[in-house]
Amino acid sequence: MTQAWQRYRSAPRPGTRIIDAAALEPGSPLSLTLDSDNGGFPLLLVRLDSGPVAYVNACPHQYLPLDQRGKRILSQDGEQLRCTNHGAAFSARTGEGVGGHGLGCALDAVPVSVDDEGWLVIGD
Repeated sequence: MTQAWQRYRSAPRPGTRIIDAAALEPGSPLSLTLDSDNGGFPLLLVRLDSGPVAYVNACPHQYLPLDQRGKRILSQDGEQLRCTNHGAAFSARTGEGVGGHGLGCALDAVPVSVDDEGWLVIGD
């Protein structure tokens, strides 16, 4: 996993708590903004069968939020994330572009884990 997410001015520090991990429902991506002294960091969370994954909520095609024009960004089978602006498609598991304007691009993955108290946190 690259660390491209850390180049964002508003990137949260590793260990930052996000939400109670149990609140992230399978099949329902969650878009939120983590606020810090450096501004808001757009985060997109998805619970897969293998566990939670996170990406910077910015389509690499034009850096607009994937869900800017609607909340239906996860395919019915849960395998693809689609940008509502231009239809770019990305693997929900890896962030790699798989269709449309997403080809040749990738979402910036953000490492996440669950801490001892059940919180989803930003990883190293």
